[in-house]
This record gives sequence, structure tokens and C-alpha cells, in this order.
Amino acid sequence: MAFEIFMPKMGLTMSKGTVAKWLKKEGDAVKKGEEILEVMTEKITNTIEAPADGILLKIVVPEGEEVYIGSLLGIIGAAGETLDGIGNKPSISPAIASGGEGVEKIKITPAARKLAQENGIDYTNLSGTGPGGRITREDIEKAIAGLAPEPAKRETNVYEEKAESDRKNIAEVIPYTGMRKAIGDNMAHSWAVAPKVTHHVSVDVTNLLTLRKTLNEDRKEKEKISISDLLVKIVAKALEMKPHINVTLDKSEIKVLNDINIGLAVALEKGLVVPVIRNANKKSLSQISREVKELAQKARENRISPEEMRGGTFTITNLGPYGSVDWFTPIINQPEAAILGIGRIVEQPVVYQGQITIRPMMGLSLAFDHRVIDGAPAAEFLAVVLKLIESPMKVLI
Repeated sequence: MAFEIFMPKMGLTMSKGTVAKWLKKEGDAVKKGEEILEVMTEKITNTIEAPADGILLKIVVPEGEEVYIGSLLGIIGAAGETLDGIGNKPSISPAIASGGEGVEKIKITPAARKLAQENGIDYTNLSGTGPGGRITREDIEKAIAGLAPEPAKRETNVYEEKAESDRKNIAEVIPYTGMRKAIGDNMAHSWAVAPKVTHHVSVDVTNLLTLRKTLNEDRKEKEKISISDLLVKIVAKALEMKPHINVTLDKSEIKVLNDINIGLAVALEKGLVVPVIRNANKKSLSQISREVKELAQKARENRISPEEMRGGTFTITNLGPYGSVDWFTPIINQPEAAILGIGRIVEQPVVYQGQITIRPMMGLSLAFDHRVIDGAPAAEFLAVVLKLIESPMKVLI
């Protein structure tokens, strides 16, 4: 008996997923519960397990291809088992299945469309051979037979012709797919929709460093409090005091949110994810520290779930540990309205109590959506953050 492997729904808002990597080849033996492929969705990778013992008879969706949930990915069966009537038809996309928006924009003859729908052919990616690139019945027949239709002839674009010397100059080609594309799409969307303003300032972190040292004196290494942990607590307290920064724009309404959920950006080898510390204002510093460490570890091991990255109301991104950035312009993590960028800590000469002295200074960059937050309220919020960083014991009282 053959068992079909489908694209699962992983997360409430998921509609599509990308096959990141097949962990088995066609013809390989598999055990029930064994990891058989990796699927990329919403910037994270999840593994799919084999539903039964057997042989991976067929890989339907190759690596790098994005498909809708419920799409057939592969087939497991007994050695020598035939695939007649199993997995021979491609999955139907939601647009084609429902006749929804976007279908009429494809140039296709009525006869070809009917034949495609009867045979489950997704014609949105086919190149038509008819006049003007129109998809014909013959194109669909070729797709049913598993043959790629000949693309419509077009004039050669001189910009697409790369010289041999140019090709030799390319050290590596990295596909713009999966996590990288998800991050890029989110950043481009945020940049396009939000008129962003950034306030920059330096803050004296002498007392913050002293507090961290005191807190960590009797702690084990894995339990030590970090600067990021302290900043999550401080920002959560500041948002309690200035709730009109903890907002989101929902169509024609600006919603002030009750929950204070702090997203903390975590850099991975191939991109960036933002785990969320929920109700950070109600948690102790030790609770925040444990949760930050656990979520960061999950993210680095590709074990973090989409739910653990949803629901953020404000994000912190810390580039300080790299020691190379004082201030920067972080991009707002939509649908949030603001984000705080943290720069490096550098000893600098400053005027303190009327004397020039050396103090550890840290750069802060508050970027905010000017549609919903004006410059003055943003400056007031940043002033509260400054005072709490300079007098951090206030957040522990």
C-alpha cells in the first residue's frame, strides 16, 4: 500500500511552503517517524517524518519549489510497487481550484482551461505556445503527458547575455529563496508602507554594567544575565509608562495594545528570526533571561515554531556584540510601529557632574512609523528608556 506525503499546515497563517531539502533519495528505505525532508515556511525550517515504513518511490516536488498546503510532495510504498493512479496529477493551487482572483489574468484558451482543471494541472507556470504567449489545449496535453511545452519564441535580450569573463568572476551563486526571500519580502514591505523616522542617542551604561555584574556574581555561566535581557525588561517597563508606542495600525484604526510582547532579533547563519517574549512587563528578569536563551537556542537549531515568533508588539535588535556599529537604521518589524536598535558599548570622554571623565556609552536607534507615532512622543519614550538604563534598579523594584 502506498502512502502519500503532503505539505502540512504549520502555523495558523501558513498557505504555502518550500521544499528546502530531501533527506532521502528515490529508492531509499525509510522508517516510520524518520525525518524524510525539510520544509521552509515563515523564515524557519521544519522537518517532515515518514508516515510509514517502506521505500521512497517518488519525489513529486523537488528542492527549492514552493507549493500550497495539501500539495503532494512524495510517495512511500513497497519495493517494486507501481504508481498507477497515484501521484500522477500535480496539485491544484487554491486560485485554480476556486476560480479565484488572478486566474483570468493568465492567457489561456477556454478549452485549455477546462482540460487543465479536469486533470489538475496548474497552468499558471506554463509558457504558452499560442499567439501572444497564450496557453493552448496542446500545451495542457503536453503537461498531462509530463512534457514541458516549448516556450514562445522571443527576441534575445542583450542584457541577459553574460560574457564568459563575467561568469568566471562569480565565486558563488546563492538562491534567493526560502528564509532569505522571506526576510527580503518582509523588509521590502515594511520599507514601502511605513514612513520611517529614526532618533539616535548615546546613553551612559555605567550603572547598567554594574548591576549586571552584581546580578551575575553568584550565577552559573548558563544562568548569567545579559545586556539584552536587561534591555528587554527596561523596554517593557518603558512601554508600560508610554503605552501609545505599543500600537499597531489596522486599516483605518490605530490600536493601543494591552499585551507587551517584545521581539528579540536572533542572527542565524542564513538569516534572521525574531522570537517573542510575551508579557515581558509581567515577568521577572530571571524569567526573561531563561526564555531568551531557550528561544535563541531553538532558533539556532531550527526548532522554533511559527507561534513563538508571532504576536510581537515591539522589537529590539542588538548589534552591540559585533563591536562595529554605534548607530544604525533598523527596519520596523510590521505590523509593529517601532523598533529599537542597540549599538556597541564604547568608553568615551563625556562631561559628568561638571567634570570630563571616561564613561561607557552605548548607542540607541529608535525607528518608528510616522503614520501612527509622531516625533515628540517617540522622543518622550526614548527619554524614559534612557532614564531606566541610567538607573536600572528602578525596573527591579
